[in-house]
Amino acid sequence: MRLRFLGGLGVLAAATILTTGCDSPPADTVKMADSKADAAAKAKASKAAKVQRAAAVKANELGQIPVLMFHRIVEKPATTDDRSPAQFRADLERLVREGYVPITAAEMVAGKIDIPAGKHPVVLTFDDSSPSQLTLNEVGVPQKDTAVAILKEVAAKHPGFRPVATMYITRDMFGKTVREEQAQTLQWLKDNGFDLGNHTRDHINLRGRSQKEVEEQISTIGKQITSLSGVKPTTIALPYGNQPKNKNWALHGPGYHHDGAFLAGYTPSAAPFSKAFEPAGIPRIKVMEKKGDCSQFCSEAWLDWLNKNQDMRYVSDGDPRTVAYPKFKNPYLRKTFATWALPY
Repeated sequence: MRLRFLGGLGVLAAATILTTGCDSPPADTVKMADSKADAAAKAKASKAAKVQRAAAVKANELGQIPVLMFHRIVEKPATTDDRSPAQFRADLERLVREGYVPITAAEMVAGKIDIPAGKHPVVLTFDDSSPSQLTLNEVGVPQKDTAVAILKEVAAKHPGFRPVATMYITRDMFGKTVREEQAQTLQWLKDNGFDLGNHTRDHINLRGRSQKEVEEQISTIGKQITSLSGVKPTTIALPYGNQPKNKNWALHGPGYHHDGAFLAGYTPSAAPFSKAFEPAGIPRIKVMEKKGDCSQFCSEAWLDWLNKNQDMRYVSDGDPRTVAYPKFKNPYLRKTFATWALPY
């Protein structure tokens, strides 16, 4: 009886163990499921918070971006392309007041727009590599009233206003003819966060030129920039804003690959996340007051327009990993950036 009783208990215990094993999942599986649920809940909460922040600042990262085109900064402007140091300071101070933060052309075309929430990107571009843009003194500091010196001065007064710009370089090389001096200047720009772009070797009109001529003009200066600075330009500013017969010649050729080609005017640019963005023909805006044709098509007029039509202007959500915008703008998003989308 005793043996049979114990045997019965053993069978009962075994049965209980087997039943428990069949009906309940292993502890590791339960933990894994809980962990996945927690991660999903956290991700959902994080996205909801991002959407809330984007809505709070009225983010619109499908909006338009002003790309401003400068040339010489000289005390006595000789052409409408020139700006005096006082005018250039005023141009920058206006951008500060209206919430703009400079980014480079390379950052723009790559979609690397990392500025605070509620701010607007602006691209400052300088054509022709003039000494008035950057000349270093005997101790390697930008000379007073050059474009770079003024930009750094304004940025120092206004923390958050980045002292960066894109310098479009020709063989003029900021007035330097000695290779070591050319290298010193380009290295200084590189080391201080400035972007080096291609502006062709001789600044010739590429319209109507053969493919060979176009490629030679672009590749030779590109190779020189790289040999002097170690930087391979990722954008080009087309002289006079004119595209070659085949616009892709400006983007790809022997020894060069550009992600964007910039024109000479006359409107703000579409955001790189928008279907309207055209890498082979990105518009820029001439910097000038409202006079003549500039009453509609230059910087003062366009900045006024963007200020009055704020729903059309790029507004950052503060997160460079997302593209935030009002839901009704969803049809304008480039498919390439679908995984970045944060509609609200």
